[in-house]
Amino acid sequence: MKIGIIGATGHVGSHLLKAALDDHYDVTAIVRSPEKLQVAVPVLKKDLFDLTTADLSDFDIVIDAFNAPQGREEMHKTSLLHLAKILRKTSVWLIVVGGASSLYLNTERTKRLLDTIPASSPIHPTASNMAQSLAELKEFPDVVWTYVSPAANFIYDAPFTGKYQINEDILEKDSAGKSEVSMADYAKGVMDLIKQPQKNIHISIAGDSTNY
Repeated sequence: MKIGIIGATGHVGSHLLKAALDDHYDVTAIVRSPEKLQVAVPVLKKDLFDLTTADLSDFDIVIDAFNAPQGREEMHKTSLLHLAKILRKTSVWLIVVGGASSLYLNTERTKRLLDTIPASSPIHPTASNMAQSLAELKEFPDVVWTYVSPAANFIYDAPFTGKYQINEDILEKDSAGKSEVSMADYAKGVMDLIKQPQKNIHISIAGDSTNY
């Protein structure tokens, strides 16, 4: 299995890179600054927006862990749109590290987490653009994709616990009433997804806050 990880030097990307290597996958880091890598792996040094179909067509899976910089939140949309366009009509499976804002709060799927975030909130630009990116991805029937939302609180430095679950597109809370997951647990959940694929679907990964 040949996997490319876009943003492999970032917070989520570094956890995904470690998890993929632990599972002995053939991993390539797709990054702009390979000197930031903490492990020796093959590298494709290129900006996401410069990637082409030829760059990615040899991968079985491309994991998009791109994170838009503050003040440029619209890049959550434009980056995913670019990837969708270049992966159209290929067999490459695009796994997207999504946001929690697009998760529903009820089984009727009438209200999303985004709907509870005031437009004046500093997190609204990110939440809104990430939710819109998912909506646009769904408009590409000729792209193989999975959008993987984390829990509402996505924790970089929390430990790997193995106490996580893969859920549908509904925000899940643990026994303490919290929606949390460590990036380490999330990354392992993505590796589980690779072993038991769910494609062209929006799912989520949640942990247990009592372990963090």
